Amino acid sequence: MPEAPVVTRFAPSPTGTLHIGGARTALFNWLYARGRGGRFLLRIEDTDRARSTAQATQAILDGLAWLGLDWDGEPLSQFARAERHAEVARQLLARGKAYKCFATQEEIAAFREAARAEGKSTLFRSPWREADPSTHPDAPFVIRLRAPRAGETVIRDRVQGDVTWKNRNLDDMVLLRSDGTPTYMLAVVVDDHDMGVSHVIRGDDHLANAARQILLYEALGWEAPAWAHVPLIHGPDGRKLSKRHGATGVEEFRKMGYPAAGMRNYLARLGWSHGDDEFFTDEQARQWFDLSGIGKAPARFDFRKLENLCGRHMAVMDDEALLAGVEDYLAAIGQAPLSADQRAGLRAAMYCLKDRSRTYPQLLENAHFILASRPIVPDRKAAGALDTVSIGILKELTPQLQDASWERETLEGIVTAHAQARGLGLGKLARPLRAALAGRMITPSVFDMMLVLGREETLARLTDAQGARA
Repeated sequence: MPEAPVVTRFAPSPTGTLHIGGARTALFNWLYARGRGGRFLLRIEDTDRARSTAQATQAILDGLAWLGLDWDGEPLSQFARAERHAEVARQLLARGKAYKCFATQEEIAAFREAARAEGKSTLFRSPWREADPSTHPDAPFVIRLRAPRAGETVIRDRVQGDVTWKNRNLDDMVLLRSDGTPTYMLAVVVDDHDMGVSHVIRGDDHLANAARQILLYEALGWEAPAWAHVPLIHGPDGRKLSKRHGATGVEEFRKMGYPAAGMRNYLARLGWSHGDDEFFTDEQARQWFDLSGIGKAPARFDFRKLENLCGRHMAVMDDEALLAGVEDYLAAIGQAPLSADQRAGLRAAMYCLKDRSRTYPQLLENAHFILASRPIVPDRKAAGALDTVSIGILKELTPQLQDASWERETLEGIVTAHAQARGLGLGKLARPLRAALAGRMITPSVFDMMLVLGREETLARLTDAQGARA
C-alpha cells in the first residue's frame, strides 16, 4: 500500500512581523515536504480579530517570500472557516462527545480562587457535564469537550519521544464560546484535518496543546497527524530569543543585508544537524532534512556563525543572484535603485567583491570604488594616506601607466618596480593608490580596481587626487 502524501503547514498568527523562530518552523515544514515530494501549506490563524491585521499578514507573506519558502495553493484564513468549526462542535454535541456548560466566568473564577485558598487543583470541573438536558436553563452556554477522566494520553512525538499526560490533569476544553465563535484549539484540529495535514511540525511551546488536541481527534474519530515539537531558539545567554539579543524579525535581517540563502542555511542548522555539515545548498538541505536530526535542546542564535555562513554563500552565488540580492536590500531600506551604469560596474566587479563580503552592506562598501563617481571624496583615513609625499609618488607613477598594456601582470610589474625604486614595499604604495581610486582604505586589490575601472577612469582618478593636493 503506497504511503500517504506528506502535507505540512505553517500557521502563524498575524499579530506582528515574522519572528525568526516562526521562520525556522516554516523552513522545517518546507524542507520536510519538499524533500518528499509533498505539499507545504500556509494557514493564517487570524481568529484574534482584535490583534490580527492585514499589515501583519502581508509582512508574514513578504518574509516567507524573501526567504524563498514557496507554499502550495492560496493561504487559508482560519477566521473565514468559523462556521465549519462551529458545525464540528455541534456534531460532537449531538453525538454526546461534548456538552453544554452554563457556568459563568464569575462562577469559574470563584471556584478557582477557592481552590487556590484550599491548596487544591484549580482545574475546573463543570457541574453541567452529566446534567439532564431538561434542567438546562435558558441562558448563554459554551460547548465543552467531554474528555476522558481516567487513563493516559500519549503523544508519540518525532522529536521529544513519547510524552504522557494523565487524563485527570486535562480539562474539558471549550470548543465553542457562548457567542458562538470557535476556540483556537477546535479551529486548529478541524483545519489540520480538512487540509489533510500529515505532519505537524511546530515549537515545543505547543506540546501541551497536542495532548488536548489528541483527545479531540479521538472524539471525532479522525486520525491524528504525526507530531514533531521543536525546541525554541535561545539567545547566546541561554534565554529565549528576544529583542534584548538584537534582531528577531525576518524583516530586520533583510534590512541588515543578510542574503536569504545564508539565512536558510543558518536557520536549518539551528536545532537540526546532518553529521558535521555546516555549509550546504538548498538542494542538499531538502535531501538531507529529517525529523530525526532535530535535537531536544534549545538552539542558541549566534550572529557570528550567521555572518560566516552568509559569507560562504555569497562567495559561491551567481553574480546575477547577488545583483538581485543587492537591489532587494536597497529596496528594503528605502534607498534608490542602482543606475544602469552602476549595475554594469557592479557586475564587472563582482568577481573581486564576493569573496570579501558577508552581507550586502559589506559588498556595497567594498564596491564603493565602482559605484562612486568622480571626483572621489576620500574618507578621513583615505585622506590621511594622500599626504604630500604620497601625492609625489603618484605623480611619478601616473605617466608610467599612460601607455601600459592594461593587463594585471603588466600593471603589477609597473607598480612593484616603482615601489622598489622608491625603496618602498608594495603595501606602502598601495595605500595612496587605494585612497585615490576608491576614497577608502578597505577595498579589493588595487590591481582589481584598476582592471575594473579601466585605463581612462583609473588615470583620471589618479590625476584628480594629485590636483586635490596641488
